[in-house]
Amino acid sequence: MALTDFTIIRRSLGSRLFATGATVVTVAVAVALLLVLLSMRESWRKAFDRGTGNMHMLVSRDASPLVALLNGVFYANPPQRAIEWAKYNQLADSFPWEFAIPVQYGDSYRGSPVLATSSEFFTAFEPVQGRRWGLASGRFFAPEFADKFEVVAGSAAAATTGMKVGDKLHVTHGASGPGGAAGHEHDEFTYEVVGVLEPSGSAHDRALFTHVTGAWVLHAQDRMERAGTLPKVEVNHAEHDENEHAHDDAAEDHGHDDEEHAHDEDDHAHGDGHAHENEHDHRAVTAADLIEADKLITGIYLRVPTRPGSDNSASIQPAFDQLRRDPSITVAQPTQQIGTLKKVVGNIEQILLAMAAAVLLSSAVSIMVALSTSMDQRRRQIAVLRVLGFSRPRVLSLVLTESALIGAMGAAIGVAVSLAGAWLVTFVMKQKLGLLIEPALSPRWLLAVFVGTTLLAALAGMVPAIMAYRTSVAKNLRPMG
Repeated sequence: MALTDFTIIRRSLGSRLFATGATVVTVAVAVALLLVLLSMRESWRKAFDRGTGNMHMLVSRDASPLVALLNGVFYANPPQRAIEWAKYNQLADSFPWEFAIPVQYGDSYRGSPVLATSSEFFTAFEPVQGRRWGLASGRFFAPEFADKFEVVAGSAAAATTGMKVGDKLHVTHGASGPGGAAGHEHDEFTYEVVGVLEPSGSAHDRALFTHVTGAWVLHAQDRMERAGTLPKVEVNHAEHDENEHAHDDAAEDHGHDDEEHAHDEDDHAHGDGHAHENEHDHRAVTAADLIEADKLITGIYLRVPTRPGSDNSASIQPAFDQLRRDPSITVAQPTQQIGTLKKVVGNIEQILLAMAAAVLLSSAVSIMVALSTSMDQRRRQIAVLRVLGFSRPRVLSLVLTESALIGAMGAAIGVAVSLAGAWLVTFVMKQKLGLLIEPALSPRWLLAVFVGTTLLAALAGMVPAIMAYRTSVAKNLRPMG
């Protein structure tokens, strides 16, 4: 069997299988992390632009504009301070808005946020600029509440919970599901799923949408239960008396006057007790029972009028300045806050990229250390190769090739791992945040990372290669002992 360079390299790697494998894994992890970060640099920026859609401003009572955006659009946490309905009407009338959509976020269902809003959310608001809501099945909830509890499910929420049109559910006050604090279930009112939305690629995909009046009714029920002021069931005493008299007449026709008289007294006694019992029965709260204190929202989506096909308007800044003069509210311009968010995440991204580069450099050092250590054990082997006719340059190239091969194997595995890692990150971001991140990396970048890693590994092999080059044949072929 001919002793080829490849055979020598393969046997050398096989003799140090654990060390070789550990080094390859280190290179693979570094390459995978680097590629995942590079592939998502642009896609996560685009993902943050989705969800704010065509709104120009977001009004809330959160601590800061950035918190308002995170809570009101990305469903980070339910806002802690509410806006009164009278305040909403005041703000809605303060400017000729194209739309002023009320939203209330405070309930959830099996981990999915529930956003209470108006039908204008579906007809005027666009989750992604230039793209309206689409229905995968069913319909939007009715514009008028009419004491019908209807819910429309976002695509991710429907996929996660398995809900479909016609299903019934009870929403939970506060967070629910994994990682959420246990909340009170509004089991007095049953919602029916009337529609499932098409994917929008925004955080809204993981939410459920209900009529804001229905949310008010739910919380009014809780308020009245705590206060003991639930509305009572009305009893029609006149109808009750007529039924009793009709029963008396029928009894007299049977000729049992004495017995009927006693029975009549018992019936009236029973009737009085029944009426007394009904006076203490309670019915469910309806929209007619609401008071102004029940009508609360947590945010307002605002848009000023613009020319058709344009998202800019000279009136945006004056309207923003006008709202900011009101110290009782927090006003956020989504475009500005998204820019701030991108800067924050961008700084984190730079740190992660630096860490990936550091891991890649450390893997190169690992290659150098592993091969340098092995050189002390392989001096006699190298001396034998020299005797067999291997020149110094050929021995040098063997070590460099071995080092480059370790880097190439790690890079190849890293590319494969990065594809799986990018898919995992995309899946988690969509399920947990509702963000559609589409990782993309050109073949040129893949080739550049692969070649760069291989060259870096070859460079790391220079020190052990020089050690092999300088190995003395006479010194290392002396009899052992």
